[in-house]
Amino acid sequence: MSVAVVFDSAGTLLRTYRVARDILHDEMLTEVETTTITFGAEARVLVVLHLHSRDVIEAPEDQLLSEFFLEHSIGFGVACSRRVIPAEEVGNLLYNDETALVSDLQACIRQVWSCCKRESIVTMNSGVILNMDIPGIEFAVTTGGRPFEGAKEAITELHRMGVPAYIASGDRVAKLERMGDYLGIPRERVYGVATPSMKARIVEDLKEQYDNVVMVGDAINDLNAFRKADLAVLTEQQSDRKPAVLYASVDRVIHNVDEVPGIVAELLTDTTATGKSATI
Repeated sequence: MSVAVVFDSAGTLLRTYRVARDILHDEMLTEVETTTITFGAEARVLVVLHLHSRDVIEAPEDQLLSEFFLEHSIGFGVACSRRVIPAEEVGNLLYNDETALVSDLQACIRQVWSCCKRESIVTMNSGVILNMDIPGIEFAVTTGGRPFEGAKEAITELHRMGVPAYIASGDRVAKLERMGDYLGIPRERVYGVATPSMKARIVEDLKEQYDNVVMVGDAINDLNAFRKADLAVLTEQQSDRKPAVLYASVDRVIHNVDEVPGIVAELLTDTTATGKSATI
């Protein structure tokens, strides 16, 4: 029997520090779940920006973010939203916002960097949360992450077992590919800027290639993929403060990513014993 494992990135493979600047209320929010903020209102959209932190830090702090995006030809990807919003509408609002300043995003980047700068391996991503009803940029956000202890070893053990590992995440592709290089996951198995529906589609597509697909995630944006997977695994390594619907939608709950190979080994053992696809 063939098995594949799909991992979310932030909060699953990476210990992630997230901050958001509430632009409307002039407030910094630390250790937040950007997906939870996004899903808090139907009109919100989490947008990943294709930019370098250094370029933001060097820009004039009083410049509008929208002007900075246009000046530097900054692209974007929609990471998640509660309803489908055309990319054209997202781009129109992103590049014409008249509220958010470069200083809002600079504050987020500096906050994350001050916490992560001592880490030997760090990935940083920045973005914004748009609110289509305001309309405008409601939050500037930055995340910084390092691999959880045991993450690289877990991937290595899966590969030793002949089980391929994939990454499906809302983060930027370039950052995910570099993290995949470190963890030992080939770049062709890394899917970035994946919305919740795209994650579910990735799992569905892999089910056509493998007998069983395991989805490992930690947040509400993994819910659709959990429901499509043959085996859904929720990890509490980042935090155990999660919506009840996640616990009701998964087969296993773990506290460390290094538990995944053992779960897969059980799946393979049960299948070998019964001669058919197994469930746990």
